[in-house]
Amino acid sequence: MAELPLTRNRTSPEREAAIREAVRQADQVPSSGASSRLATIEDAPALFELLDHPGVRDWIYSLPRPLTLEGVRAYIETCVSRRERGEVLLSLNFDEEGRVSGFSEVHIWPEWAAGEVAGAMRPDLQNKGQGGSGMAAMFTWMFETFDLDLISNTTALDNVRIQSLFRKTGCEYKGDIESRRPDGTTRASQVWEVTREVWFERLGRTA
Repeated sequence: MAELPLTRNRTSPEREAAIREAVRQADQVPSSGASSRLATIEDAPALFELLDHPGVRDWIYSLPRPLTLEGVRAYIETCVSRRERGEVLLSLNFDEEGRVSGFSEVHIWPEWAAGEVAGAMRPDLQNKGQGGSGMAAMFTWMFETFDLDLISNTTALDNVRIQSLFRKTGCEYKGDIESRRPDGTTRASQVWEVTREVWFERLGRTA
């Protein structure tokens, strides 16, 4: 079974260490919400309410299955622990009333200077034209904040909306893999990648 990232160029130990430290030091993730912050264990009930909607949970293979409050609590604990290792950030978005309106999970492979991002907005906020601008802001932030060379993302074979967003933002389709869920089951996924050089060239900037 292939694992992400598909494109692999081992970076130096010094750069790997710097990337891990940058992840540990990050305390904010780009957001389209009224506010955002990193998730804590106390957020488990609110995050469970968001993730329990079929329009959210059905598209994200990395979520615990079956989805329970205890499973979401363990998911947050794992993300917090992996942040300490310089590998993962789990961030929550909030609307003006203080309700959770979305989440982002940033996953970094420091040894490859690569990363991916998964996440979702609350169903009532979807399909309002924020996806492309939000993805662009997130990719730029990841390349700059963590000094990455590559962003490698997956999506379900039938998630044509996200595939279209990847295509519009300059990602290149790299093929299909079997993504492994936390419970050991698998999902057929497309892999889309974009390099630092290609990304900043599209922005008219030097990488």
